[in-house]
This record gives sequence, C-alpha cells and structure tokens, in this order.
Amino acid sequence: MRGVDGKTALVSGAASGIGRAAAKRFAEESASVVAVDIDEEGGEETVSQIESDGGEVTFVETDVTDRDDVAAAVETAVDTYGGLDVAFNNAGIEGEQVGFGDQSDDNWERVVDINLTGVFYAMREEIPAMLESDGGGAIINTASIAGILGFPNLSPYVASKHGVVGLTRSAAVEFAAEDIRVNAVLPGVIDTPMVQRSGEADPESTERTIAAIPAQRLGEPEEIASTVVWLGSEDASYVTGQPITVDGGYSVQ
Repeated sequence: MRGVDGKTALVSGAASGIGRAAAKRFAEESASVVAVDIDEEGGEETVSQIESDGGEVTFVETDVTDRDDVAAAVETAVDTYGGLDVAFNNAGIEGEQVGFGDQSDDNWERVVDINLTGVFYAMREEIPAMLESDGGGAIINTASIAGILGFPNLSPYVASKHGVVGLTRSAAVEFAAEDIRVNAVLPGVIDTPMVQRSGEADPESTERTIAAIPAQRLGEPEEIASTVVWLGSEDASYVTGQPITVDGGYSVQ
C-alpha cells in the first residue's frame, strides 16, 4: 500500500473496537499513531498492543466534546511527530434505544455532541494542521449505514450519523483544491463492544440481524480498518467526499 509509511495518523475512539483495529493497522503500515480516547485504560491497552508489535504510538486522553482536549490531541501529533497527515474521527456512542417520543433531552444532546459535534471540533483542528504541510492530508469520519438509512428507536444516533455524512461532503468540496481529502466510512453491523452490548440486552437480536445481512455474518473491526487505511493512503488519492459503506450488502437491499 502506498502512502501511509512515515505519515502521522490520529485515531479517535482508539480504546476498543474499530478505533483500536485502525490504530493497529496504521502502525502495521509504518505510520506513527496518535491514539485518542476518553477511556485511558483501554487506550493504554491499545498502546501496549501496538508497541509490542514494534509500532510507534502516543496516547492522548481526550474527550471529543471538549474543544481544548481536541486541540491538545492535534497539537500532540504535530509536536511529537512533526505534523498531521491522516485523521480517523471515529469516537461515537449509540445512546439509548427508545422510541422517538421517549427520547430524553440528555440522550439527544450526548449522542449528537459526541457523534457529530465531536467530529466538527476534530476537523476544525485537523484541517489547519494539514494545511501547514505541502502534502495535504486525508480525513476519514466514521458515520454508519444509519447515516443513509433510518432505524427505529435510534433517532439521535441516526440524525448524528446523517450529519457526519453531510459534514464530510461539505468539507470535501471546500478543501479538495488544497489536497485535503475527506471521506466517511459507513460500517454495517460490526462485532464491536457496541454491538455486543445490544446482543446482551436482546440475545435473539444478533440472530435476526445476521439473517438480514446478505453476507450472513457480522463484520469484523479489521475489515473497517482496512478500508480506513486505504482511504488515508495515496492509493485513494482521487477519492473525496464519499460515504463508503462496508456492510456485507445490507444497505443495497
């Protein structure tokens, strides 16, 4: 793969699941990684796994809804590794699964703050850092198939992920001429702690979900990570503004 060797990649939500898989994959491809998460214990475990494989990584405990925290994470990338080339804005939560009329203000605000406003804060810091480099940069935002489809009992989540797709497209148009590419990855149902929590609450839900996926299985975090690293590489140099679904065929039915 061309284009990530020697680059610096910032990955949020790096303490588990897709974020951890992506951080590890960037390191395996010889990028220096800034692993960002509010979960210090999980983040340090990601660091340990990367370092045990000989990778270069720094962890920054970060609340993506805190503008100062986000700025500090980007500053760490620049100060530690000399710049920022790739950013994977992945931190997110599903929130409460309840009907539209029962959604609380607190749940709405928390989900939107983390999933959408957090991405905005990150991009607002990342893009100026990338503009300081003659090489431009690549940003990948985690949306979801919920960014192009509707799902019951998840209205704040669905709205936030639709917002991520819109934000991605707008930034892609605005910064394409300056060689900053902005894309979104839209995972389907992936075997992560988020999905596992849902399965524990309703054990039959996993079986129903798998039955609805043409590929007849859950996705693996590593499969999303592969797409993310490709989007961050020079192999995807003419790809921008795109919502890339990785869902085993679910969204094309």
